[in-house]
Amino acid sequence: MENSIVLPPIYVNTSIELAPAKVITSFEVNTFLENLAIASDGKIFVTNHEVGKIIRITPNGNQQIHATVEGKVSGLAFTSNGGLVVTGWNANSIPVVSLISLDGTVETLLTLPDAIFLNGITPISKTQYLTADSYRGAIWLIDLAQHRSSIWLEHSLLARSNSENVTPAANGLKRFGNSLYVSNTEKMLLLRIPIDVTNEPGEPEIFVEQTNIDDFAFDLKGNLYGATHIYNSVVKISPDGSTTIIAQAEQGLIGTTAVAFGRTEDDYTAIYVVTNGGMFLPPPTGVVNANIVRLEVGKPGYPLY
Repeated sequence: MENSIVLPPIYVNTSIELAPAKVITSFEVNTFLENLAIASDGKIFVTNHEVGKIIRITPNGNQQIHATVEGKVSGLAFTSNGGLVVTGWNANSIPVVSLISLDGTVETLLTLPDAIFLNGITPISKTQYLTADSYRGAIWLIDLAQHRSSIWLEHSLLARSNSENVTPAANGLKRFGNSLYVSNTEKMLLLRIPIDVTNEPGEPEIFVEQTNIDDFAFDLKGNLYGATHIYNSVVKISPDGSTTIIAQAEQGLIGTTAVAFGRTEDDYTAIYVVTNGGMFLPPPTGVVNANIVRLEVGKPGYPLY
C-alpha cells in the first residue's frame, strides 16, 4: 500500500551532483543494517541491528557472521588493537557496550541501566569513546581501560522534542578537529560541540537545520557525508553548511543509515553506505533489500589512517 506520510521539506537551497555508485552486496528484505566500520585491509563490519549480529564483508561482497550479541546492536567502532566496540541492548533490553575480539568473541564491557537507547559511537582517545543516547538526550563517555561510563553531556539540543516520537534524537557523532558533530535526527539538526584539550565539552550550537541526518563521516577537508535514512539519499555538507545531494534512492540507497570511508589504496577516496531497505518508512513498492553501496567522492576520509 502506498505510503501516506508526507515528509517535511529538506535540503533548503540544495544542489544535486550524483556520485558514481556501485552496490557491493545485498541482504534479504527486512534486514536493518545500522552502522559500519571499515578495517585497514578493506573488510567491512556491519551491525545487523534487530538480530544482534555483526557481519564481516570482504571487498568483493562475500558475507560472513563475525559475532552475535544476545540482544540488539547499533553503533560500531574499532578499538586500538583492531577489535570492535559495539553499543546496543542485551537480551533483557538493558543498554550495554560490548567488545568483539579479532576472532569474534563477545565480551560485555559495561551495562548501563541509566541509559535508554545507545546509538552511534566514536573514539576521542585510544581508550575513550563517546556514544549517543538517542532517547535520554545525552552523550556517554565510555572508558575501555577503566570499564567505566559517565555522562559526558546532557542537553536539550540532544533530546527529542516529543518523548512519544520513536525517531532517535542524538544519533550519529564524529569528531573533526576540536569539535564533536552530532546529528539530532528527530529535530532535523546537525550540532557542533567544542571540545577542549582535556576532551571536556563546551556549549552545543546548531550547525545545520532542516536536514535529516542519521550517521555520517568526514573527509580531510571537513566536508560531511551524511545518510538521510527516510529521505533515501546521501548528502554532502560543506564546512560553510551548504548541502549537496550526492546519491539517491535509484542508486540502491533506500533507508540509508550510516557512512564510512574506505581505507585501502583502492578505495580511500570512496565512502560506503549501509541501508535498511526502507524498514522505517517503506517506499510505495514496499520494503526492499538492504544494501551496502560504494560511492566515489574523490577525497580521502578523516582521520587519514
